[in-house]
Amino acid sequence: MKDHLKNPLLSPASRPPHFDAVEPDHVEPGIRALVAEVSAMLERLEKSAEPSWKGVVEPIERMQDRLGFGWGVVEHLMSVKNSEELRTAYERVESEVVRLSMRMGQSTSIFRALVALRDGEKSDFLDAAQKRILDKLIQDAEHSGVALKGKKKKRFQEIKLELAELSTRFGNHLLDATKAFELVLQSKDEVSGLPQSYLEMAAQSARLGGESGASASRGPWRITLDGPSFVGFMKHGSRRDLREKLHRAFVARASEGEFDNQPLIEAILRLRREEAALLGYSTYAELSLSKKMAGTVDRAERLLEELRGVAYDAAHREMDELRFFKREQGESEEVCHWDVTYWSERMREARFDYSEEVLRSYFPMPRVLEGLFALARRLFEIEVVSADAEAPVWHQDVRYFRVRSLEGEDLAAFYLDPYSRPHNKRGGAWMNEVVGRSHLFAPKGQVARLPVAHLICNGTAPVDGKPSLMTFREIEALFHEFGHTLQHMLTSVNYGLASGIRNVDWDAVELPSQFMENWCYHRETILGLSSHVETGAPLPDVLFDKICAARTFQSGMTTLRQLYFGFLDLCLHHRYEGGEEGSTDVQRRIAARTTVLPPLPEDRFLCGFSHIFQGGYAAGYYSYKWAEVLSADAFAAFEEAGLNEDQALRNTGCRFRDTVLSLGGSASPMEVFRQFRDREPSTEALLRHSGLVVA
Repeated sequence: MKDHLKNPLLSPASRPPHFDAVEPDHVEPGIRALVAEVSAMLERLEKSAEPSWKGVVEPIERMQDRLGFGWGVVEHLMSVKNSEELRTAYERVESEVVRLSMRMGQSTSIFRALVALRDGEKSDFLDAAQKRILDKLIQDAEHSGVALKGKKKKRFQEIKLELAELSTRFGNHLLDATKAFELVLQSKDEVSGLPQSYLEMAAQSARLGGESGASASRGPWRITLDGPSFVGFMKHGSRRDLREKLHRAFVARASEGEFDNQPLIEAILRLRREEAALLGYSTYAELSLSKKMAGTVDRAERLLEELRGVAYDAAHREMDELRFFKREQGESEEVCHWDVTYWSERMREARFDYSEEVLRSYFPMPRVLEGLFALARRLFEIEVVSADAEAPVWHQDVRYFRVRSLEGEDLAAFYLDPYSRPHNKRGGAWMNEVVGRSHLFAPKGQVARLPVAHLICNGTAPVDGKPSLMTFREIEALFHEFGHTLQHMLTSVNYGLASGIRNVDWDAVELPSQFMENWCYHRETILGLSSHVETGAPLPDVLFDKICAARTFQSGMTTLRQLYFGFLDLCLHHRYEGGEEGSTDVQRRIAARTTVLPPLPEDRFLCGFSHIFQGGYAAGYYSYKWAEVLSADAFAAFEEAGLNEDQALRNTGCRFRDTVLSLGGSASPMEVFRQFRDREPSTEALLRHSGLVVA
């Protein structure tokens, strides 16, 4: 065991984490030392807490920051560098971290000091941001069970510990089940239809899996359930039987054997119902929504139903069109789940006359990054510069960047981990903070500690020395996560408890990310991030026009899919009580009014629904659509200013930066939106962008 005094998990948050030095055997001694240190801080505060900003709020931030930095490193590595050894160490200390967090939230002396500050004369001297932070701290304490006594408090603590453990197991099961499946294909007939870049990726995967002689031309080719591999085969693999095999495996992931998540789902839902009841709420959804912009389940469901009313008929028309197209191609079989993606891609190619493979050859990742950073400069007057040598990283593919004003002032920094690593990195794309902006931890001579973020994607990795060629969906995912990163980095709030994405209502946090996706359909932006991998030529105008024309292709089906997830999440957390009707029964009932094809009998989508059973979207998945209304309306301000008017674009961009990106959680999302738009949001722009207004 290494000397804990040299443990990289205990380094101060003023320095970049030593990701390259963290080993699994650092976790137990490091986190236990951290827990002891923060426990001592908590005990001192409980004895000295007084109803003033410096007397109670600032010490809370110091505790949360100290614990969050070290534990955040471990949680991050669990997502990007997972291993059996790391899991074991994580599981041994997770409950200790959860218990400490509960102690902090349930401290009656701290809670009394917060309430006294809110209700006393000193609150008159607090600014609006401080008052919002104070209100949120009090609400968080109430939701942490601060008012509970005796057996109820003990039971609440047991529930939180069990939920944390179940969530970790859920994610591990999903990762393991995804890794456990593979198809190793030997004949060229089995890979017919697959583009060259996919074959290269599949051969590289086979080599990593032990087939040392695998090549793109001869095989064997290894196909997995990891995002780039699975989606690519479902789009382009012409062997219907293999698509069926992959699809059935994908929808049944983590639903049987040692990785079965079904018992965990029922346990999680039951414990959440019990947690809500202990806190005085009828359902977990009511508890969740009390902290969100929507406020009530009814308001969230009204928005989903408004969109469903528009999307449902459009989605069924689109499915009828797909059936007709498939028959036109001489295919008589009924459209099944494993046909939808494949034939949709063929239909899109026929209708808009371009293939994804041709398109991605124009988007090598290095050039896409250049174009993205150029857009950020144009809109928000910032410079993104490479700083790879300045910070240790957890994998050789990870990049490190600094963000500066055009005058050269350092503003922030971020890590970029762009590629899929199915053996130890979870799927999807996300942004997380490393540290947030705060005046409490300002280096000498500076106003505040500068924010640092993680930007994580799962794009197609470079193959055989060639750059990663990005699909359009991967570009959208990158822009999306960069939007989150911008809000974290460009905050001007110096209170650490409300800077960046902190203290932002969960259903508004997707506003900047979904806003950024709109720029993927802006001519100057797309031309600026394109460069053909062989010729260097920018994307031809004719291809750009086709991309824009295809933007609303099957938007009814796409919208309905998101509504399916949102309704299902709310129903499970608001109306479901277990008993004779299982969660899978609820899924089928919701699917009957939100899907164009009913789920297969073996479909266990919920077993892979990590957003609500592992991530933070429980009773909050509707947030994607709620925030999409905000983001589309925000982008409409740029359309109104003139997307080809440079000065108007800069002016609007600076206004967006000074409100949405700058104010973070220092004001309510509605107030921030009004400051930017001078009115409340409307669904008109979203329906127009989706092509669903006529429908």
